[in-house]
Amino acid sequence: MEFMNLIPSFGNFAWTIAAFVIALSIIVAVHEYGHYIVGRWSGIHADVFSLGFGPVLFSRVDKRGTRWQFAAFPLGGYVKFKGDSDAASGKDGEAISELSAEERRHTMHGAPLWARAATVLAGPMFNFILTMVIYFAVTLHFGIATDRPVIGAVKPLPDNSQTLLAGDEVLAVNGVQTPDLQSFITTARELEIAPTVDYTIARAGRDVTIAGPFPFPALVGSIALESAAQDAGLAEGDVILAINGEQVNAFMDLVNFVKDSKDAPVSLEVWRPDDAEGTRFETTLTPRLTTNPLPDGGFEERYLIGLGEGLMFTPELYTPGPVEALSISAERTWTLVKTSLSGLGHIVTGAISSCNLRGPIGIAKTSSAAAAQGGLTFIMMIAALSTAVGLMNLFPIPVLDGGHLVFHAYEAITGKPPSDGALRVMMMVGLAVLLSLMAFALSNDLFCP
Repeated sequence: MEFMNLIPSFGNFAWTIAAFVIALSIIVAVHEYGHYIVGRWSGIHADVFSLGFGPVLFSRVDKRGTRWQFAAFPLGGYVKFKGDSDAASGKDGEAISELSAEERRHTMHGAPLWARAATVLAGPMFNFILTMVIYFAVTLHFGIATDRPVIGAVKPLPDNSQTLLAGDEVLAVNGVQTPDLQSFITTARELEIAPTVDYTIARAGRDVTIAGPFPFPALVGSIALESAAQDAGLAEGDVILAINGEQVNAFMDLVNFVKDSKDAPVSLEVWRPDDAEGTRFETTLTPRLTTNPLPDGGFEERYLIGLGEGLMFTPELYTPGPVEALSISAERTWTLVKTSLSGLGHIVTGAISSCNLRGPIGIAKTSSAAAAQGGLTFIMMIAALSTAVGLMNLFPIPVLDGGHLVFHAYEAITGKPPSDGALRVMMMVGLAVLLSLMAFALSNDLFCP
């Protein structure tokens, strides 16, 4: 397989690389700044803070004597502390031996154990903090749904079938009471699929019952990255009218049809609300075998086209306070951590395909696909990738932060660090393991479907 076959055109190739470099640079900068700033607070001096490797393109030395630099190959970064022999914090024994006791205190290898451990742990922790900050900002900016099933904004549907109005509160659906938003959603999912249903609503101070569209019409609520739907140019807000010539009344009709078709191409008739009348067009796409998380923490593999369902309206939103927004962001970050660890466990046990482990090319393509969907999707992808980088660095592999933390734990228990010879051997083994994992992930990028 030729590398260029992975990218359909130079323009897309350049965009893919740019999106990847931007995302990686942000995540690496935050990670390394965590090491730097906690090290500084702990009395450990940083000689170099570098974004990228290789020839230095630009640098300056600050008043503390730290050289801040940009290097030619933006595929990572590092902080080189006083007394380090290299970017991986190897010990420069000769240089350290020439330092006074006070000067050695300001090296990574001469600092107290607590200072070294805190400095190492700070990198991954700052990655998690970045994820939380993004979720926090997004929550405050866009708000969250109120508990009541009040319509904030209606979504356009074909043939003027939308009858609900902004400000309506849904009291019942087909006679089933819906006192809160969650009960409305639960009731809507349990309804028998039909072109219309009856809504009892509170409008302008009185209760009325009107006929309206199915709560979950075949409305596109989201587009999965790198999916058949994204490649076909489908967009959020599109409505699927028919699949292979069969009328679609609800999103579940679409789900069932794709599930039965497996990897056979499907033809969609689509309505797009791009003007007062909307535009109708047809497109054909082929479902792809996809691994998706389940509510119970497991995963399933099935053929999907990459469309997410959407309600026929946007619920009324409110802006939470800082404490509530922080709680929401922490919960979402923790959920992301658990899902990532569960996915890795399922890969190791063979429960799901190892092709779900992505390498640099796969991550670059995902970054490009996220950027193509807009700034918000790209930012949310950075949040997810930042957590992945933080988790990876906590793995107990020498050369990674987790490996260094294991060495520090050994020192805390025994009262002395591993010998320099043992450290060199373990670092070489760790490097070999890490390079093997990277090679495996890269092979997935090249050869997995």
